[in-house]
Parts: sequence; C-alpha cells; structure tokens
Amino acid sequence: MKANASDELRIRILDEAAKQFDKKGIKFTMDDLAKSLGISKKTIYAAFEDKRSIMTETIDRFFDDALAEEEMILNDDDLSIVEQLKSIIGRVPERYTQNDLAQLYVLKEKYPSVYRHWQHCRENYWEGVGILINRGIEKGEIRHVSLPILKTMFQSTIEQFFQDDVLVKNHIPYRDALAEVASILVDGIIAK
Repeated sequence: MKANASDELRIRILDEAAKQFDKKGIKFTMDDLAKSLGISKKTIYAAFEDKRSIMTETIDRFFDDALAEEEMILNDDDLSIVEQLKSIIGRVPERYTQNDLAQLYVLKEKYPSVYRHWQHCRENYWEGVGILINRGIEKGEIRHVSLPILKTMFQSTIEQFFQDDVLVKNHIPYRDALAEVASILVDGIIAK
C-alpha cells in the first residue's frame, strides 16, 4: 500500500525531528524543523499539533521499529538464545543508532508527559525477552530466573540512566550503555 502525501510529510518531519534532537536535544524548535525541511511552520502544524506530539510519535516509531527488529531476531535460527537475548535487550533500532538517546533524561523535567510515554513504551517492550527466557530455560541454556525480577532489574537500570545525566557526564552513548546492561544481565542468567 502506497503512503499518501500527508503520510510522507509526517515521516519526513519525524525523521528530521530525530536528527534535530540529536543535534540540539529537546531545544530544537519548530523553526529549526521548518528550515531544515524547507517548509513552513504552518505546514508542520497541519501535520502535527505541536512539538510534544512530534516527540511522542517519534517514540512510537522507535518502539515500532524495535518490535519489527525483535521479530527478525526471534526468527533468526542462526543465533543462539543467548545471542538473541543480548540482541533484543541491548538493541537500539537501526534507524536510531546515530541518535544520542542519552539526552532523553531532559524529557523528564521539560516534557513529563512525553517522558511518561517513553517509560510506558519501554516497560511494555518485554514480550520477546520473556519468550526467549522461557525457551532458554526449557532447553537448559538459561537457569531458572524470575522474569518479573529480571524485568525490574533491567527497567530500574534504564530508568536510572534518565534520572540525571549519568551517561552524558561519562560520555557513554545510550546504545553502548544498553548493550553493556544486556551483556551483564544475560551473562548472569546463563546456565553453568
């Protein structure tokens, strides 16, 4: 099904918003978007209500991409369960690998509703991990672990990244921090 012009415009705006976020953090403006896209702010406002709605939809798009990539990982028979787990837990969707998501901590104070949306989406991104943990336990590759405890550990760690600028202060890209957390968590549940 071919996207209509309105959908294509929305996608262009979302793509550019992600680039602007990476350059300027949440300080990017609608003027910045309009200028970089070569369109008027009025055109942007015809597609999106406000900056908050652009950021919220960008988050939805991020997790839609994450779920699509998760599905590919779950169906990749060339990867072991451990490799699949590390890939899913420690992955930033391909479209966003150039973005510095460590800057998301600023959302909590400046755009609390957008930050809560990020949290909600992140907390619900766990189904594939549960499937793999259960598969790994059944095959004896993973020791029996409490999935709610593992999820809480992961979510709490990620949440801590956004309590302040710990990643920014230490010059650690979010994707690298996420991969390290995945490695620590997964290596700790492998059956010995």
